[in-house]
Amino acid sequence: MHLEELLTLDSCRSKVEGVSKKRVINTVSDLIAQQLDDVESDEVFAALMGREQLGTTGLGKGIAIPHCRLAQCTKAIGALISLDSPVDYDSLDGEPVDLVFALIVPEDGDDEHVKALGEIASLFLDEDLCFTLRHTFDDEDLYNVAIMT
Repeated sequence: MHLEELLTLDSCRSKVEGVSKKRVINTVSDLIAQQLDDVESDEVFAALMGREQLGTTGLGKGIAIPHCRLAQCTKAIGALISLDSPVDYDSLDGEPVDLVFALIVPEDGDDEHVKALGEIASLFLDEDLCFTLRHTFDDEDLYNVAIMT
């Protein structure tokens, strides 16, 4: 799976003011809701926060991959943001997060969800990619770097 299958230019934001984990999840919820018909941002937010309550999606090394299933979703959808400064995210390594890739999949998309999540996590293990994403200068640059992987 390539990130271009999950992202659009409109779902990428560079140098976002994060402030807190909740604000970060709110930001990606807004980006995802804009891509879905008849879905409000607060529905996406509630689903992502519900998943966070099961355990953090902060993987470590400044990376978080919040994810969930959503009934109104018909295909996997992503949103990518880089933060202007890292925020506490309750990550597994205790380090703050500054790169966030949110993933929403259909409610019945178990195999797709697991596969996409694994592939995204693998991509973000690439320190060179993460360095480049962190140093993009605008939304378009962030999108272009992401889809070139």
